[in-house]
Amino acid sequence: MSGIYIHIPFCKKACHYCDFHFSTSLKYADEMVESICKEIKIKKDRVSGQVGSIYFGGGTPSILSQAALQKIFDAINQTFSVDASAEITIEANPDDLTAQKLKELKQLPVNRFSVGIQSFFNEDLIWMNRAHHAQEAEDCIKRSQDAGFENLTLDLIYGYPLLTDDKWLSNINKAIDLQVPHISAYALTVEPRTALAHAIKHKKQIPVSDHQSAAQFVILMDKLIATGFDHYEISNFAKPGHYAIHNTNYWKGVDYIGIGPSAHGFDGLNRYMNPANNAIYMEKLESNKLPEIVEELSLNDRFNEYIMTSLRTMWGTDLEKINSDFGKDFFEETKYNLRGFEDKDWIITNGNKIKLSQNGKLFADHIAAELFIIN
Repeated sequence: MSGIYIHIPFCKKACHYCDFHFSTSLKYADEMVESICKEIKIKKDRVSGQVGSIYFGGGTPSILSQAALQKIFDAINQTFSVDASAEITIEANPDDLTAQKLKELKQLPVNRFSVGIQSFFNEDLIWMNRAHHAQEAEDCIKRSQDAGFENLTLDLIYGYPLLTDDKWLSNINKAIDLQVPHISAYALTVEPRTALAHAIKHKKQIPVSDHQSAAQFVILMDKLIATGFDHYEISNFAKPGHYAIHNTNYWKGVDYIGIGPSAHGFDGLNRYMNPANNAIYMEKLESNKLPEIVEELSLNDRFNEYIMTSLRTMWGTDLEKINSDFGKDFFEETKYNLRGFEDKDWIITNGNKIKLSQNGKLFADHIAAELFIIN
């Protein structure tokens, strides 16, 4: 079943490391919601069957009012057939998940939260310029569970200068103790045009250490796997039965539509990209035009995307699928390019399936790049 991604481009504050598209001004929030609803209706023919997942990302979707979110849900339900058991996720910051907000969200079809915890240490949250404090991080999870929202995932960040290995293990243990069924953890990357990149360039911050990130990734894997989590994608861990449906479909190449400024969509052959500009996005839709750019993916592009996404997962890359979907030349070249990785203990071969070993997960991007076919 297809998925819908909806980008809500608003945040209370700009985190120092973030390069996602957002605005800290809610001045045109109502107009943005109207534009999002209009884009949903214009794309009515993009989904042929039922919708199996809806994901509100951003930005910070939880910043929107109940009425605004309900308006978007109304547009979706009037336009598409949504499966009764569809996974419906909303990203939320801890400071938004008050008792009143949870009461409001309970009135909506939302059945899963992705909570941006990042750290349970106040000094780290201040360093990141997060809007919440450590106690809110813990309290919001308990409040959500008490309100009946048990399908939760929380985000953590590792590999930044303030984070010692002891603190990192404490963050992981806290997440485990909170009994959430899904944990996403990301190594801090320094993106251009962020406050963090500027601070490092001007020597106001210590550069990020690849060695630290790798060591803390190993700590993460060892601890969560020992606690019963499946490491089903490089950055994602879940208790059995709690894999993220929406994101898993991305990695498996299932089609989805993207709604909102900067959102992407994919139909198996083409990628659709909306501009990361609120004014341009709304102006186009006001004229009943889609603001998207269409990227036609070549056979090589589709092959490289399959390698990049499949190799990151516990299901791995299927050589038989490469042979059937892309042809014998791709199959033979992939087998040739895999030579040496097994000797380094970076991959595990089981029949036609190629999976990353724990050591290999430290070099996932490098391995994928070596398997890409470039014209």
